[in-house]
Amino acid sequence: MNAFKIGMGYDVHQLKEGYDFWLGGIKLEHEKGAVGHSDADVLIHVICDALLGAANLRDIGYHFSDKDPQFKGIDSKILLKEVMEKIREAGFEVGNIDSTICLQVPKVNPHIPTMKSCLAEVMNIPESSISIKATTTEWLGFVGREEGISAYCVALIYHV
Repeated sequence: MNAFKIGMGYDVHQLKEGYDFWLGGIKLEHEKGAVGHSDADVLIHVICDALLGAANLRDIGYHFSDKDPQFKGIDSKILLKEVMEKIREAGFEVGNIDSTICLQVPKVNPHIPTMKSCLAEVMNIPESSISIKATTTEWLGFVGREEGISAYCVALIYHV
């Protein structure tokens, strides 16, 4: 077994008025929120996919189907906690997480320290192991038109 493995995650959610906006485990105040079967926390979803992929455990949809009513409206932090259990059961620990959120508005940077703290607590890893970056798309595409949010993540895990 290789000592180190990497995984990559990508996710996108539509933004609409009347929905709560969960990102990185915290609720942001904004007139639009992300639409999804769960709480639609795009950052947690990409972290889950990157970790599962690194451990060769498929993807978030395989483990938490959007056709399963038990996951309707679920707090994505619960999913992340379960993913961490799966990673650890497979004999791995997290080396680091590097993520990028693509969102035109609201500004994400002021919330990054709180997100890192929240995610570190859920994952039981040091905050220094989590990198969260944010960018706009300079008003281009669905993100620029404020129709959606996307995120990317790579994760390094290692065999313990």
